[in-house]
Amino acid sequence: MKKINSVIWGIILIAAGVLFALNALNITNIDIFFDGWWTLFIIVPCAVGLVTEREKTGNIIGVAVGVFLLLCCQEILSFSLLWKLLVPAIIVIIGLKMVFTGLFNNRANEIMEKMKQNGDEPKFGCATFSGCDLNYDGEIFEGAELTATFGGVKCDLRNAIIEKDCAIQVSAIFGGIDILVSDNVNVKVNSNCIFGGISNKTVAHKDAPTIYINGTCMFGGVEIK
Repeated sequence: MKKINSVIWGIILIAAGVLFALNALNITNIDIFFDGWWTLFIIVPCAVGLVTEREKTGNIIGVAVGVFLLLCCQEILSFSLLWKLLVPAIIVIIGLKMVFTGLFNNRANEIMEKMKQNGDEPKFGCATFSGCDLNYDGEIFEGAELTATFGGVKCDLRNAIIEKDCAIQVSAIFGGIDILVSDNVNVKVNSNCIFGGISNKTVAHKDAPTIYINGTCMFGGVEIK
C-alpha cells in the first residue's frame, strides 16, 4: 500500500509540475486558482485514501465534503443548502457502511455468537476517563470486548494461547485502544470510523489462526501491532 500511495502522489505532483510549466511557457492557459481551488486539499488526499487505505468511510465522507464545498464555491449550490444536505449525506454513508458490514463482514459476530451459545463469555475490558491494562499471558484466548471512552485500553495477547480463530469487538470513543499480538497469528479488521481509524501493523501468516476485529471509532483510534 505504501508503494501505491507513493506512486499515486508522484503522478499527481508530476501532473501539477507539467501544468505549471505549460502555463509558464504560454502553451496552456489553465486557471489553477479557480473559485474553490482550496477544496482540492480535501478532495485529493481523500480520493487517494480511497485507493490506498483499508478503511474508506472517512475518505468517502471527506470527498463528499470537499465536493459539496467546491460546488458551493462555484455557486452551483448555496452554502445554506450545503449544511442541509451534508449532514444527511454523511448519515447515509455511515448507515450504508454499517449495513454492508453487518451483511457481508460478520465473521467476528459469528465467533462471538458461537461462544455465547457454548456458554463461554468473551473477556472484557473497559476504560472510561481512565486506563485499563489487560494481559493474557498463558491464558487460552477466544474473544474479547474492549471499550475506551475518554480513556485508554491496552490488550496484550503476545503470550496468550490462541489455538483457533477468535474475535475482538472494539469501540474507541474519544479514546485509544492498543492490541499487541504475537507473530504467529493473522489479523483481519472491519471498522466503522468517523474522524478516527484503526491501524493494523501486523504481517499475514499462512496456516495461522486469525483474529477478527470489528471496530467502531469516533474521534478515537485503535492500533494493532
